[in-house]
Amino acid sequence: MPRRLALATLIATTLAAPLRAEEVVVFAAASLKTALDEVAAEFEASTGHSVTISYAGSNQLAKQIIEGAPADIFLSAAVNWMDAVDQAGLVAVGQRRDLWGNDLVLIAHGTGARPVAIGPELDLVALLGGGMLSMAMVDAVPAGQYGKQSLDALGLWAVAEPLVAQSENVRAALALVATGEAPYGIVYASDAVAGDNVTVVGQFPETSHAPITYPAALLTGAADAADRAFFDALSADAADAKFAAQGFKILH
Repeated sequence: MPRRLALATLIATTLAAPLRAEEVVVFAAASLKTALDEVAAEFEASTGHSVTISYAGSNQLAKQIIEGAPADIFLSAAVNWMDAVDQAGLVAVGQRRDLWGNDLVLIAHGTGARPVAIGPELDLVALLGGGMLSMAMVDAVPAGQYGKQSLDALGLWAVAEPLVAQSENVRAALALVATGEAPYGIVYASDAVAGDNVTVVGQFPETSHAPITYPAALLTGAADAADRAFFDALSADAADAKFAAQGFKILH
């Protein structure tokens, strides 16, 4: 093959080849799963990059990141766990944003359950009827912490504490109610949207718990353009629409 033709062929082949696909590793609060999976799938289809997401309680994820887990992006369901990662020097400078908010709701097993007036006068023992109140871990997982705060503020925690069935994350708490293993549970409004066979029967007063805020951060281990592109995609209009449809509040 003539030298000039060989060179032209090499250039054409190089230009036709796709850019090298990169993997974006995301550690995300379990409550984000439904909307985040949709955003990730759209990003993968449009860019050719892959997004690997590890879902768990924000407390577990923060501890794993601090211990050296190779994450590029952290999406927390509470400010305090993002603060812990930030204080460990693992958040890239200027790359932390508050993206979403949420509400705390009481759900019941099945469809068509009657509304419940949530206040100091609520008789939890009678409501549960011998069953348990499903919650995420009340001393570690954000959804459980918010739930405990609210029950305490309403003067109900002393009664509720021995009746609580604790799960490792909020989606696990949702599942206990969906399957009927617990008649009621406390989850985020967005989880109730994503859940099957549950009914929202009441919303906890916003004044009874700390603001539910989801901070997002690009971590210092993020090394390529794909990481930055996905981080930016989380606050794009298309992502906002998906999260709003799942019951999240858009904060940015």
